[in-house]
Amino acid sequence: MRHVLVTGGAGYIGSHACKALAQAGFTPVAFDNLSTGWAEAVKYGPFVQGDLMNRADLDAAFARYRPVAVMHFAALSLVGESMADPGRYWRVNLGSALNLIEAAIAAGCLNFVFSSTCATYGDQDGVMLDESTVQRPINSYGASKRAIEDMLNNFSASHGLNRVIFRYFNVAGADPEGEIGEQHRPETHLIPLMLDAIEGRRPALTLYGTDYATPDGTCVRDYVHVSDLVAAHVLGLNWLLEGKGNAEFNLGSGRGFSVREVIAAAGTVTNRPVPVVEGARRAGDAAALVSGSTRAVEVLGWQPQHGTLTEMIRHAHLWGQKPGFTR
Repeated sequence: MRHVLVTGGAGYIGSHACKALAQAGFTPVAFDNLSTGWAEAVKYGPFVQGDLMNRADLDAAFARYRPVAVMHFAALSLVGESMADPGRYWRVNLGSALNLIEAAIAAGCLNFVFSSTCATYGDQDGVMLDESTVQRPINSYGASKRAIEDMLNNFSASHGLNRVIFRYFNVAGADPEGEIGEQHRPETHLIPLMLDAIEGRRPALTLYGTDYATPDGTCVRDYVHVSDLVAAHVLGLNWLLEGKGNAEFNLGSGRGFSVREVIAAAGTVTNRPVPVVEGARRAGDAAALVSGSTRAVEVLGWQPQHGTLTEMIRHAHLWGQKPGFTR
């Protein structure tokens, strides 16, 4: 039995990764402190309720399950919060990653798949971002992820740690089979916030900034379906297990959509208007982040199956229609 330790395994992306791993023949071990995750989302393997800041919790998990690899999703990830409280992001994101890396190496687990972010590139208007683009983050969230990438490289050189780094763009959608989905506390992502506004779970969607240097004045983002995203992570895991070495890949569609375009698409999918109020810009938000990379497709063999924005919105909408759904 090949166990994979999945940090944040009770969260949005982590729970989808656990399902993909189980379907690929692995046994995912969801490691989560449930500060933002949901125990109900752990369905595909063992659950360890533990804290990455507590080395003893990690040592116990490694000793019990002896995983062949780690997938590290758990992190503080709110851009606005990272601007207001950078110390917390540096302390938690780097401290937990350091504990995890050192525990993995001590246990002889030298394969590490890391969930990084396009936020490491910062605000580079007019640039299609690929893996060779200079990284210059403009918020503490992106900076902390960039620092963890450096940390992994250091331990790779000193201890033979093998790592694949995924820098991805805006993750959206839900499991097409409706078993799991997006359920943050609090919710901060655009698509579920829009759907909540449509369903009356919030008064309106706040549009943060309408004066960016983009065609309609709102931020432009590249969206990737969560199921496609985690499929790439399984490919990255196999890449490491086959001894192919360190690598980094962007995960995106190569096309950007403005906030207003996403609002229009949500109205089309649901056939209902999205209540919107305009607000000021948020500190740390880049004007446009779009992936120009095809490396994951050409090198890793990644083949996204749910690439359209309307499909991402439709799957998210179906998840939010489940009986008893709350956010």
